[in-house]
Amino acid sequence: MRFDLVDLRLFLLVAERGSITHGAELAGLALASASARIKGMEERLGAPLLERRRRGVVPTAAGQALLHHARAVQNQIEAMAGDLAAYATGLRARVRLMANTAATAELLREILPAFLVAHPGIDIELDERPSHEIAQAVASGAADLGIAATWAGLAHLEQKPFFIDRLVVIAARNRPGLEGRTVSLTEILGESFVGLSTGHALQEHIARQAARLGGHLHVRIRVPGLDNVCRLVAQGAGIAIVPESAARRSARTLRTLRLTDDWATRQLNLCARRFDELTPQAKLLATALA
Repeated sequence: MRFDLVDLRLFLLVAERGSITHGAELAGLALASASARIKGMEERLGAPLLERRRRGVVPTAAGQALLHHARAVQNQIEAMAGDLAAYATGLRARVRLMANTAATAELLREILPAFLVAHPGIDIELDERPSHEIAQAVASGAADLGIAATWAGLAHLEQKPFFIDRLVVIAARNRPGLEGRTVSLTEILGESFVGLSTGHALQEHIARQAARLGGHLHVRIRVPGLDNVCRLVAQGAGIAIVPESAARRSARTLRTLRLTDDWATRQLNLCARRFDELTPQAKLLATALA
């Protein structure tokens, strides 16, 4: 059984993206070449590595075992690249960072732009996910670092405080109703909402909380990005639930009400399997984030 580094990287990308097509694109291979490589791996192993489904592929039991080792090999290669960075010219490294919606908005304002300017040899793969998926990804090695809410179960990971995220309700300044400064989700379930795109981490989190109350949100329109949500709410298209930091950026055109539900205030922590085992580049990013 002989798998080379190209095989392992291809399989890792295919498994993480759930698609041979997307994995091939990220690996810089033609689809036919990628398919042939995976077929060759399965023939050498004598067992299927991927289960083909209508909407993509998922690893088999054998594939899961290979995925674990492929990640370990990839991490070792990146650690080697980091250790040699002081001696090599032009060597680049990539850090995989996952964050929830509120953390992503905070990161993109100042922290990540400043870090990228200060460290031109380090690339960041930023992926926005729900907190529970971030915890799983960091634990499995699919991400080097994560920023997630503590409710997602981070006890098995090392953690450092990032910031406190508060969700608020926003409405147009001239909109009637919703008097006062606070409101609960139960009180606004009958309202019309402006929401984030389907599958968006924050929108899924809010929808789950509404379902727990036995209701659902009437979303009139879904748009990409918190700034677009705030813009439509300011023009009277509906109300929305967004991080307080996003509402603050549009304070001149919006009215903000504090959401009183317990889940609306979340401690976000930076997490890793072990901070001292990160690559040098990931350690630099962790220091900047913490």
